[in-house]
Amino acid sequence: MSPPSREDLARLDAEDPLAWTRAEFEIPSAKACGGDKEGEAVYFCGNSLGLLSKQARRHMLEELDVWSTSSVTGHFSHPHNRPWKHVDAPLTPSLAKLVGAKEEEVAHSSTLTSNLHNLFTSFYRPTKNRWKIVIEKGSFPSDWYAVHSHPKLHDAVLSQKQIDEAIIPLSPRPGEDTLRTEDILKVLEENRETIAIVWLPLVQYYTGQLLDIGPLAAKSHEIGALIGLDMAHGIGNVQCRLNEWDVDFAVWCTYKYLNAGPAAIGGFYIRSGLDDGGRRLAGWWGNDSATRFQMEPTFRPTPGAKGYQHSCTPVFSSIPLLATLQLIDKAGFDTMREKGIRLTNTLESLLQSSRFYIPPGTATDHTVGFKILTPPAPWRGTQLSLFIVGSEGVMPRVFSRCIAQGLVGDERHPSVIRLSPVVLYNTFEEVGRAVDILEKALEDEEVEGLASKVKEMDRDALGSGEA
Repeated sequence: MSPPSREDLARLDAEDPLAWTRAEFEIPSAKACGGDKEGEAVYFCGNSLGLLSKQARRHMLEELDVWSTSSVTGHFSHPHNRPWKHVDAPLTPSLAKLVGAKEEEVAHSSTLTSNLHNLFTSFYRPTKNRWKIVIEKGSFPSDWYAVHSHPKLHDAVLSQKQIDEAIIPLSPRPGEDTLRTEDILKVLEENRETIAIVWLPLVQYYTGQLLDIGPLAAKSHEIGALIGLDMAHGIGNVQCRLNEWDVDFAVWCTYKYLNAGPAAIGGFYIRSGLDDGGRRLAGWWGNDSATRFQMEPTFRPTPGAKGYQHSCTPVFSSIPLLATLQLIDKAGFDTMREKGIRLTNTLESLLQSSRFYIPPGTATDHTVGFKILTPPAPWRGTQLSLFIVGSEGVMPRVFSRCIAQGLVGDERHPSVIRLSPVVLYNTFEEVGRAVDILEKALEDEEVEGLASKVKEMDRDALGSGEA
C-alpha cells in the first residue's frame, strides 16, 4: 500500500470528528522551542509534556482571583463551585472512567514515584519464601530505583542474599527490542513460588510498547503474586481497563496525555478489597473527610483508595487536569483512541516510505538511517520510537536539526528520538510535515557525513603523496 499523499492527509483532517479539539489548546511557537522559523511548532512531544489548554488557562486565572479575593475561605466557599478542600471531587468520576475502575478505587494525590513508594509500603510484604519483584530491566529509572529500595527495608525478614536476589529483571530476547508476553509468562512460571509482586508498565516509556496486561494479571494471581502497573504513558493514551484486567494497584502522572502541567499531580488505583495487612502510611488527607477537620487524634481512613492519601490536594495542578478531563468526556475516549490509531498508523506509513528507513532484520550500510522500535498496532499508543543509526553522536545532531526546523519530539540518549502525535491537538497534516522535517534532517546529516569522508580521503591521499 502506498503512503498517504498530502491530499490524503488534508482529507483525513477534513473528515476528523475531533478536529475541533485542536482549537482548545495553545500551540507552542517554533522559535520559542529553539527553532529557526516563525509560526507554530509541530509539537510531537505530548508523551513527555502535554500542552496548555485554553480552558486550563481560564480556570487557573479564576483560581488566582479566588486566592486574591477570598484567600483561605476559598477552601470552603468558592465562586466557581470548586471549593479547594474538595478540589478532587469533580476529577474522581472522570479519572475512574478513564482508567476503568470504580470511583472508590481511585485517588488523586502526590506524584507517581511517591505513590509507588506509598503502595509498595502497604502491599509489598515479603516473607522468607515469597519476596521477589518482577520488573523490566529497561524500566523508567525512577521505577527501577524505587523498586530496588524496598527489599532493603525488610532486612529483619530477608537475608542479605535474598535482598541481593530480590529483583527479577525482564529483558527482550537477544536482537529484539520489546518484551514478548510468552516470555514474561515463562518467567512468572519459573519463579512461581518466590514472586511477591509483578510490576510492569502499561506502555513502555522508551519503546512505546503496549503490554497485554490481561493474561499477565491472570498468571500473577495464579502463582499467588500481586500485579501493579505504571500507567504514566498509558492514561489518556490507550484504553485502561484496570477492573477488567483485575490489576491490584497502579500509579500514574497527569502531565503527559492529560495536560495538567509541568510536574503536575499524580494518581493511584487500589483494587477494592485488597488487603494491606495493617501496613498503611497514614496522613491527614487520608482521614475520613466527614471528620477530617475535627482534628481528632484517631485516624479513621476514608474507605477505598482515598484512605491512602497523605496531604491536601494541590489546587494549581488539579485545575488544568480538570480542563482536560472535561474535554475528554466531551470528545469520548473511544473516539479519541480511534483517531490515535489512525494518526500513528499514518506516521508509521510515511516513515516506512523514507529511503532512510531500515526494516526489521535488514542489514544496512546506511551512512545514516533509522529503525522503528515500537511494535505494530495494536500493541502501542500514539508514540513511535526511532532508533537513529549512523556515526557517533548522530542522534543529537539529527534531533537538533529537527528542532531547528520546528519539529519538537524528545530525545533519549544515546540513539532514540520519540515522536508522539497527540489526539487532542495534532493533525494529519502535521504528521506529513514531521516526516518531511525528519527526512531533511537525515539528508543533511548524510551530506555532512559524505563531505567529512571526502575530506578524510583527501587528507589520506595527501599524506601518502608526501610519504
